[in-house]
Formats: sequence, C-alpha cells, structure tokens
Amino acid sequence: MGIRRPQRNRSSELVNEDIPKGNVLLIDENGDNLGIVSRDVALDKAYDAGLDLVVVAAQSDPLVAKIMDHSKYRYDQQKRLKEMKRNQVVVNLKEIRLSPTIEMHDFNTKLKHAQRFIGDGDKVKLSIRFYGRMLAHTDIGMETMNKFVEELGESIIVEAKPKMEGRNMIAILAPNTKQ
Repeated sequence: MGIRRPQRNRSSELVNEDIPKGNVLLIDENGDNLGIVSRDVALDKAYDAGLDLVVVAAQSDPLVAKIMDHSKYRYDQQKRLKEMKRNQVVVNLKEIRLSPTIEMHDFNTKLKHAQRFIGDGDKVKLSIRFYGRMLAHTDIGMETMNKFVEELGESIIVEAKPKMEGRNMIAILAPNTKQ
C-alpha cells in the first residue's frame, strides 16, 4: 500500500494555497473592497472567517481574490451552467421534397410531416426538383409551393421566399412563435 497524498485542487481555479505568492486585491464575503494586501494576510483573513480565498479575476494585476465558501461557489456555477444548457433551444432544419406534379394524397402526407416538424419547433426546407422539360414550367412548381405554404396557414413564417437555385426551387419555413 502506497502513501496517500492529499488531493490538490485539480480545477483551473486558484483557491487558498494554490494562489501564487504576491499581492492580491482583496474583497471580503460582503463584497467590500479591502484593498491590496499580501496573499498570506488575505489567507489569514479567510481562515479567520472560516471561508476560502478564491481568485475571481486571474487576468488582472494584481489578482482579484474574494473571501467566500468555495464549494458553494462551485455548486452555484454548475447550477448556472445546467440552467443555461436547459434553456438552449436546438433548431434543426428538416427537408421536404415535392414534385411539381405531386398527387393530392402524397401532398397531404408531406403536409402532415411538415406540420409535425413545425410543431416540434424545427425549420422546414421545402424543395421542388425540376427534371428535363419541367424546367420550362417553373410556374407549376411555384403554384405547388404556394399551395403548400397556404395549407400550413398561420403556424409558419416564410423565412426565405421560394427561389430557384439551379434545378431546384427552395423555400425555408419556420415555426410562428408569436402564435
């Protein structure tokens, strides 16, 4: 069995004895500025208060150190990070491909898919591919796309109006958050 060594603070934070020797700008537990003091004096004040000395601004000269409960500070930081992650919204872009001469049943099926995607909060990229001679009749594709957008109604916002990109007509639809 080997010798057990005390664990050191492995995080990037400078706490108590991990703070390099020199002067620090000290802030007490109430947030009052106590001025520039040596690290040892700051550590003594922290230990007298039964708290830790934590560097809160490592880039400044001198270092800014605050007297606080380090474990509570770390817990609050982790809690805040979790809350930020929870509040993040991931928006995916789903693509639905149509044909200019799509049949009604297929159209309705694609419409239901789009409604489900919009309901989940995702954006929908609506694309119509023109083959061969169909390229001369882009107006039929425009009618199909306009009908699709009309059927979705107030649940969407047209983010990018239908436009031709090579052989494809593309429009981007987003959920209407104002509804």
